[in-house]
Amino acid sequence: MLAGCSMEPKYVAPASPVPPSWPIGDAYLRQSEAALPSVTWRDVFRDPRLQSLIEQALTNNRDLRIAASNIAAARARYRIQRAERFPEVNAGASATVSDRGSSGSSTGGGSGTGNGGGIDTNFSADVGITGFEIDLFGRVASLTRAEQNLYFASEAAARATRLALVADVANAWLAHAADASLLRIAADTAASAERSVRLTRARLEGGVAPRTDLRQAEQILETARADLAEQRTALAQDVNLLQLLVGAPIDPALLPGSIEEAAARIAELPAGIDSTILLRRPDVLQAEFELRAANANIGAARAALFPRISLTGLLGLASSALTGLFSGGAFSWSAGANADYPIFDAGARRAGVRLSEAQREAAVGGYERAIQTAFREVADALARRGTMGEQIRARTANRAAAADTYQLVEARYRGGIENFLASLDAQRSLYAADRTLVATRLTGATNLVELYRALGGDASLQAQPVATPLPDEPVAGR
Repeated sequence: MLAGCSMEPKYVAPASPVPPSWPIGDAYLRQSEAALPSVTWRDVFRDPRLQSLIEQALTNNRDLRIAASNIAAARARYRIQRAERFPEVNAGASATVSDRGSSGSSTGGGSGTGNGGGIDTNFSADVGITGFEIDLFGRVASLTRAEQNLYFASEAAARATRLALVADVANAWLAHAADASLLRIAADTAASAERSVRLTRARLEGGVAPRTDLRQAEQILETARADLAEQRTALAQDVNLLQLLVGAPIDPALLPGSIEEAAARIAELPAGIDSTILLRRPDVLQAEFELRAANANIGAARAALFPRISLTGLLGLASSALTGLFSGGAFSWSAGANADYPIFDAGARRAGVRLSEAQREAAVGGYERAIQTAFREVADALARRGTMGEQIRARTANRAAAADTYQLVEARYRGGIENFLASLDAQRSLYAADRTLVATRLTGATNLVELYRALGGDASLQAQPVATPLPDEPVAGR
């Protein structure tokens, strides 16, 4: 009955330090207070090419291997600590032979050598329990629960690694799509600039245009050529990043051709997402398990204030002859108990209790901060999402106006109505509008990726259940 005692304080989860719903207003999308839907990365990333890359990354990425090893190490530490709740049974056998010398007296079981000397032999076999602590005040049980919760915390950390990996692969894939679009824009601009240079050179040779017009046209051409080289480099680097994340060579067929097609395959998250989804974020789960471990350590520190009682038992056989080892008279046993209580330790054990309590308070703060940080990240992503559509529409309209202006000014220049400087300004404006629209579309797509990452409620990324769970292991996670 005493072994069921525990010095741990009752665990009470801290109240969530965030509002029960997301903020609303001009900068936010309105969200209903419906039940939380199930959201997985397949629901958000609809393109089969991106899904294939994510699957490869979840299989081959080296960071995930490190995380899996950390889980295995934490589980082993838990098993080691849990083993202290059970007695350790040791078995042994020994045989000794000694020479008593010429001054000794001959005894039975030895063979005489003359002059009173002889050989002594002794055989023994025993099974025993040494130093098994009776956990009257729950010290060992509290330490076991602490290690168990740290093991669950390591599983949550591994899930955070998987969540970040999925988001990183999606962002790198979208970055490649944006760079492919920028490469096409630079190539189109360079081709247009080459035509302008040829026309301006012909007008210069015909005495119609000044030399400054030719030089200005060449500036536009060389700028586009420099951007073209830069975008080729960026595309190669995007592939290198994807190969690092995936952990294997990338099939070119899995890469997107433009940001327009890639962004269209990133789905909006369903409406009705309640802020309680943050309790499923891996970092929040990790902080809660660490808080539970700190709470259990208080119980272990309090139990250390009381005496430790340990038992020792031994069953064995002993004989001076091997043939008599298993006879009835060779059996022996012993049992004992030991109580250990330091009389003076200069307050070290009480300081240990205060230390564990302070560590729990720090863990409470860490848990609440994790929730508040998660809420802020989701709120920021929602704020960006709420205005993203309007910004893309404005950038698209601006690009259409710039393209129409360039066509009109170019026609007027060819007709001798407009000067060449106006044509160059219109071409620069169109080039800048094209690049800005690509950047805005990339921001809109990556915003959905960041919202997925910030919510962190992807149940498909949870650790797989272990093949042989321990008898008293609860299920990790929610």
